Amino acid sequence: MAEYRADLLWALAPGEDFIANRYSRRHRLRFDGGAELAGSSSPHVVPLPWSDAAAVDPEELFVAALSSCHMLWFLSIAAQRGFGALRYADAAVGVMARNAQGKVAMTRVTLRPDVAFAPGRAPSRAELLAMHEAAHAACFIASSVKTEVLCEPVGAV
Repeated sequence: MAEYRADLLWALAPGEDFIANRYSRRHRLRFDGGAELAGSSSPHVVPLPWSDAAAVDPEELFVAALSSCHMLWFLSIAAQRGFGALRYADAAVGVMARNAQGKVAMTRVTLRPDVAFAPGRAPSRAELLAMHEAAHAACFIASSVKTEVLCEPVGAV
């Protein structure tokens, strides 16, 4: 069993009115390896100026966690199978909508990985799709959520 930490710090700024709901949602996120991010609510949820559009919101972190986990598993599987990956890019998109229970939730995340391989070390389209299926099945984050996670690889193979 492994544990993962994320520390969060928020404080009311001078002059803000918490009770009137007029306060910044900007906060700091610090991870166990030392990385820090500015966090905030999404401007889609809490209007500006009470959200910080330049900061990362929980919905973006959710989509990024799924994308990152999938990529890490995909690269591991590609290496095990002898395919020489050179570059991996993903334009992942999450959709917020009402779920079957009527609650607003992240109902779908679509990963759109585009992988470049070394000449002579590239998989066939069928092998590429099989590696993405295996990566999805192995991804700890995808296994932890109810959200539909789709993988639509792009690129010519």
